[in-house]
Amino acid sequence: MESPRQITVLQATAIVVSTIIGVGVLALPSIAVKVADTGAPLVTLLGVAIAVVGLVLITLLGIRFPNQSIMQYSEDIIGKWPAWIGSACLIAFFAVLTSLTAREFGEVVETSVLQMTSLEVTVIVMLLLAAISARNDITTLAYIHFFYSPILIFPIMLMLALSMKNADPLNRLPIWGNEAGGMLEGAVTVAALFQGSFIVTVVIPAMRRPEKVMTASLWGILIAGGHYVLIVAGAVSVFGAEEIKHLLWPTLELAKATSLPANVLERLDAAFLAVWVTAVFTTLYSSYFLVIHGISKLFRLRDHKMFSFFMLPFVFVMAMVPQNIFQMYRIIEVVGRFGLMMTIVYPGLLWTVSIIRKKRGDQVENKPMDETG
Repeated sequence: MESPRQITVLQATAIVVSTIIGVGVLALPSIAVKVADTGAPLVTLLGVAIAVVGLVLITLLGIRFPNQSIMQYSEDIIGKWPAWIGSACLIAFFAVLTSLTAREFGEVVETSVLQMTSLEVTVIVMLLLAAISARNDITTLAYIHFFYSPILIFPIMLMLALSMKNADPLNRLPIWGNEAGGMLEGAVTVAALFQGSFIVTVVIPAMRRPEKVMTASLWGILIAGGHYVLIVAGAVSVFGAEEIKHLLWPTLELAKATSLPANVLERLDAAFLAVWVTAVFTTLYSSYFLVIHGISKLFRLRDHKMFSFFMLPFVFVMAMVPQNIFQMYRIIEVVGRFGLMMTIVYPGLLWTVSIIRKKRGDQVENKPMDETG
């Protein structure tokens, strides 16, 4: 079925923002503080800079091949079989990333909200919701992200603004931190939280003006990255680096310590968790869609819907592999760092080879695309 390009620059920006802001927002301050102490906001900023490099590379590739996803144009650049291996690794990585996102969501919900509910039930419900949603086309994905992105952005900014009444500027000193040697390692770990931005490789072929995707990508990652930097800075300002080291989810504790004026709400953690669940869904939705869309392109199929429920049991089993929450975070750290090879190094290689070999796709304006984008 043929359908016109429908995604606007604003919608593409919303997709990037709501995909990046996800489950990792709860543990981010703890991750940054453990490697850089009071320099956590600076480490987060460096992580954003690394993530921007990766996003710029895949965006440049998308501009050169505006009618194809990375699964398709990689074959034109480096050949069928090397590209097939690279695409298979990308699909496997995002399948694992999806499973770990669902598992982390389940751990938080089981610990903080539904303590009597089985972890397996929580995880399978969220995965099932993502699988059902991913059966829709890329245009529906854009509408859903565009609808939910304000619900993610403004409540988080409100919480951060209200939390500043409990802040102590001395908690942020020294700005460089006491353990400067861990800056690069921490920045790489933080950059791994931005790998959902890879969804732009699927979005570009569906955009009305794909040549404007760089604007959407940069605005999207800067808005999401700005939120992450402010969250880390706010948590360090309120609790201090030493206390954060003993907190599993500092952002949730920050919400508990924040109240609305006149004590309308004495704690914002319940409202924040509602926003956070939405953030997890949008992130999970994008990564799951990326997996099944990638499989359909890898096998040259026009419809990705058949893989929606087919992949569900595999992702669920992978989500249940970690024995406990601490092992889960160790796996997340290792997988995240490996993922940077797939989301930064691999696109960088493709972009370099495409320039050397002078490979470029057809440049079109408002031409039709297939249903799966």
